[in-house]
Amino acid sequence: MESTDLNEGDVVQNDSEDVIKEEDETEKEEGEDLTEDAEALKAELAKIIVHPPSYEPSPMEEFDQAEFSPSYKDNLPKENLVLQYAENFRRQMVQLYRDRKPLFLNPVNECGVEKFVCTTIRPTQLEFKELYNWDGAAEFVADYLNIEPLKPEYELPKRLISPATVLKRQKGNCFEYSTLLCSLLIGAGYDAYVISGYATKETCLADESRDICPLLKKKEEVKEEAKKKEMKKYNVKPPRDLRSKFELKQEAKREAEKQAEKEKLRKEEEERIAEMEKPPPDPYFGLRVHAWVLVLSGKREVPENFFIEPFTGLSHPMDSSNYLGIESVWNNVNYWVNMQDCSEGVKGLSFDLGDPTVWEYMFPNNDKPLLKVPDAEDDLNDMDDEEHIEHGKDDEEHEVEKYLDMPPSWVDALKLSHRDFQMRCPHGKKTKVYKRAKLEKFAHYLMKDGLISRLSVYEDRELTELIKVHEYYAHRSDKLTQRLTNHRTGQVCENFDPGRPRCLKEHQFKSSAPGPENERIMLFYHEARVDGLVKREETQSEMTEEYINRDDFLYYKYVEFGKRAKKFGPQETSTANKGRPINKMIQKFHRNRNKPANEDIAELIFHVAEDKIQITYHTEDVRIAASSREFLKPPNWDEKGAVLTFSPEMHQTFQVDPTQPANKQVELYEMLMELLKAEEKCRNEVRDSQNEVRSILDDRTKEEAASELDISVYDTERNEKAKKHRRELERQQLEEKMRKQEMDIDYLAPFLAKIGNPEKLTKQQAFSLKEECLADLKQRLIDKANLIQARFEKESQELEKKQAWYQQNQVSMGKEDEEEYLTYCKEAIFRIHILDLRLTRHKEQAPHKYMQLEQKLRNDERLSEFF
Repeated sequence: MESTDLNEGDVVQNDSEDVIKEEDETEKEEGEDLTEDAEALKAELAKIIVHPPSYEPSPMEEFDQAEFSPSYKDNLPKENLVLQYAENFRRQMVQLYRDRKPLFLNPVNECGVEKFVCTTIRPTQLEFKELYNWDGAAEFVADYLNIEPLKPEYELPKRLISPATVLKRQKGNCFEYSTLLCSLLIGAGYDAYVISGYATKETCLADESRDICPLLKKKEEVKEEAKKKEMKKYNVKPPRDLRSKFELKQEAKREAEKQAEKEKLRKEEEERIAEMEKPPPDPYFGLRVHAWVLVLSGKREVPENFFIEPFTGLSHPMDSSNYLGIESVWNNVNYWVNMQDCSEGVKGLSFDLGDPTVWEYMFPNNDKPLLKVPDAEDDLNDMDDEEHIEHGKDDEEHEVEKYLDMPPSWVDALKLSHRDFQMRCPHGKKTKVYKRAKLEKFAHYLMKDGLISRLSVYEDRELTELIKVHEYYAHRSDKLTQRLTNHRTGQVCENFDPGRPRCLKEHQFKSSAPGPENERIMLFYHEARVDGLVKREETQSEMTEEYINRDDFLYYKYVEFGKRAKKFGPQETSTANKGRPINKMIQKFHRNRNKPANEDIAELIFHVAEDKIQITYHTEDVRIAASSREFLKPPNWDEKGAVLTFSPEMHQTFQVDPTQPANKQVELYEMLMELLKAEEKCRNEVRDSQNEVRSILDDRTKEEAASELDISVYDTERNEKAKKHRRELERQQLEEKMRKQEMDIDYLAPFLAKIGNPEKLTKQQAFSLKEECLADLKQRLIDKANLIQARFEKESQELEKKQAWYQQNQVSMGKEDEEEYLTYCKEAIFRIHILDLRLTRHKEQAPHKYMQLEQKLRNDERLSEFF
């Protein structure tokens, strides 16, 4: 990288040469005699003693070499050849460009063995779908590892740990971050490279306290072009504008001046704030070594080149001010050295790696298409090209065979368990500080309430005045995914995934008034609801509901509540559950094309407090006004079983079409009856809505108290039900094994022990053994039957005593005692019934067991010769 700045190495070299020259002159002068003044000066200078500071580098972490494969400890012949090739390349670069910083070529690995940086990249595609795209892989690397800053920050690291070891230890420097990320990206099909260069202090230390949190950045809004009004041939001319054009121009001029003044003040304020937030000057500006990742366009449908910062996992444009220069670039195939001027950072750099004028490649087998540089001799040799085509092809084939290609990676395969992938962060937690914001990340299932991230937004940079908190959840049984709490307004907004019992999608309410009959907004998944409810908005005096895709064409419902009448004394429970009194209800309907417009209701208003019903019909296509009706409810309309009377004074109508025949009194009476039924139905629906709100709030209270999480049946480590099932299967297998072992036990062993375990039995001993064994089994079967009978009689006696006690104390017993007695009787009868079944089954199976043992004794090898 070319630079106009003074190189520190040149300064040190010049100082060393001056010191050597002074030492030579001193040696020449030592042979001369010194005067008394010179001797005094020498003695005085000898009193001045300086102690150079001692620099002790931090000790490098040591690894147990027994844990690594042989490829970590030794180099293959081809690897040694590549190292020699790289050393030769380094010497040539030093010879040609003495003012350049050293290249990062062959650092040692964790076993202290030199390895070429290209072979340290291990392209791997892990089984997790989140790592298939670049943003998911970059976010994972940034979260999974802890940062180890370079020490000193202006020198290249002496060691580069393999990506496999970095995954295990979960920490690394910028070069190890970038190598791991590049391995994942190349494995996923991206054209990715590791860059060695220089960056700002904030980038090298991952200081994001002056950056806006990525979750708070507004997405670019796509501006829709305003549709031009279609000009029809016959249009009504707009009214003439009689306002003064001069006054309009002066007004527009004054408005423009006000806007310009506001814009000027805004820019001045932004510049003042930017100057206050500007970081202090960095003494190592332009010298801090850093590594990041380059992704070139082409593969995986990447439209344009971009950088990835491994510490943050964010993408940066190619002219980013965070990066100040590039020394070299490499992947798992080749190594390129930047030959462009970086005095303006990375702005304007060309990343055509096939152009040898701007990128010096190390290995001739460059996978990038080379940009041929024309020479003067090419024009002279054009005439001889046709004659030497065949010979040239043969030479090229021989040259290709002589090219040195890259050996395979020495790094072990990258492995990551599902549990480690879900942890995401070291110890499951990670905190990032941004400009006026703090982001906390948690591993899945780490927090009991399913919290996976929390974003806190503050008013000041010191993070003391909290404004709002974004909380993100996963795996919750109540399907809660997000919660936004505004600490200034007290407003809370909760979002849910599909799958809740009442299909709740979003819930907005005030934290100071979370109970029913308060201000709230509820959004629903209308596709999963039978009534098609989309939105319910409620205040202390009103409730509005919006619907979609209903068979009755209803899309809007409005309810106005009145105040409850104050009553002195104890309030009845039934009155409290009735809800607020209803003053007015409004329903609006879409157009039903199967009905005439003057019969299709557009708006239906129930004036409950005024005992009045208003109907507004849809407007016909050829009309500019709509028909309407108004009914007065009969005085005794709310009495059950009463006969309702109807008179013409109870009905008023407005017909747009005067030729339309008037309705008869019977039709109007039937219409009034239908409207009264519709009012009662609407009132019941309102009460159901209020009850649904209460049920949802009760469910939310219980869910927040329980905070249960859903665990997949395939997650055997966390799923307690799966654990219990597995343990039950293991227990059953163990019992089956023990049962088989018991069956294999020698039933003659105790009887043989009585007679001294003879090697051979006599006929008398055999008959005696058989009789004793059968008699023992018979006695055990009889004892078991007697034991079951004793338990049966005991349970029966206790039940009889309990029944006798009940007969004596039945009059004075309370309800709880009686329920306890009935429960005891049921359990006692159940136990008696089980004992009866056991005794019956034992009596049926005992003869068969006796016969099976007798048959086994006859077939036993030790007794079979006597029977």
